[in-house]
Amino acid sequence: MNRVAPSTVWWSPFRGLAPGGRAGRLPIFIFHRVVERDDPLRPGEPDVERFERIVRFIVRSFRVLALPDAAQALTRGRLPAAAACITFDDGYADNVTRAAPILLRHGATATVFVSTAYIGGARMWNDSIIEAIRELPAGEVDWQAYGLGTATIGDDASRRALIARTLPQLKYRHPADRAAVADEIARRAGVASQSDLMMSVAQLRAWRDAGLDVGGHTMRHPILARLNDKEAADEIGGGREQLTQWLGQAPRAFAYPNGAPTRDYGPRDAMLSRAAGYTCAVTTARGAATPTTDPFQLPRFTPWDRSMWAFGARCAQTLVDSWRRAAPVATQPVSEEIVS
Repeated sequence: MNRVAPSTVWWSPFRGLAPGGRAGRLPIFIFHRVVERDDPLRPGEPDVERFERIVRFIVRSFRVLALPDAAQALTRGRLPAAAACITFDDGYADNVTRAAPILLRHGATATVFVSTAYIGGARMWNDSIIEAIRELPAGEVDWQAYGLGTATIGDDASRRALIARTLPQLKYRHPADRAAVADEIARRAGVASQSDLMMSVAQLRAWRDAGLDVGGHTMRHPILARLNDKEAADEIGGGREQLTQWLGQAPRAFAYPNGAPTRDYGPRDAMLSRAAGYTCAVTTARGAATPTTDPFQLPRFTPWDRSMWAFGARCAQTLVDSWRRAAPVATQPVSEEIVS
């Protein structure tokens, strides 16, 4: 895999909305997977052709920077005009096999946020549910024993509806209970326990060796707000320690699982990520970051529009909105009681 070349843009229609320096605005794009072709059960994930169109648009419109560098420059009032970052959550293998060649071809860098417990053959709980629903025969589904009710499935639309109903019901359970239920549902549906859906350690190193960035995303992707202080500290710090062991260097950026402020993480978790040694952290609150935004609560977004005209219009609207909204309050140094 070739190394990424620096991204440059000589003119951008977004320079006025995303100026540099002390008035800087930083849009950060979120992705998860890049699928080979449209998947009816994962309609939000771009296929290879669509992802290439998106990357081509981004590199022609923005100067794509590594997230930790961009966050530091933003805070210091030194961000270049029309800067942007690309991020991937979770650590899917197709980030290496499909997304990385496109990024490198267009001279774009990106950060992949890795949940370490799933690297090298495991599968995230939500993917176990999706793949189970894909394999289930048409007819009645009775998941009352798991507290998930019943449903009737047949076509893709009914399977999507079951996915959309089931994932929120499981998401906020304790990670151990959530994993146990998802694993049992997958087993009963005939889904193999081992999977190549997530990166291997070798693929993670290949991503890094190509000049692309790796960030932390906890170990088991829990909802941090539902954990006690010790559990949250262990998830945030343990994931960083594992990535450091695998890569020989500590990750600088962190992403909160699920990432909605207050609901999914809180000020304690922002403080814990700082205490663990991270230099910045990203959320899923929609928006663009400013120099006064808390570097441990950087907003992100992705316009899912298939039309590049609509994609660009939504980028512009997000930047316009960033001039109107107040930035999150910066976190304070973490107390010894939380990390002890």
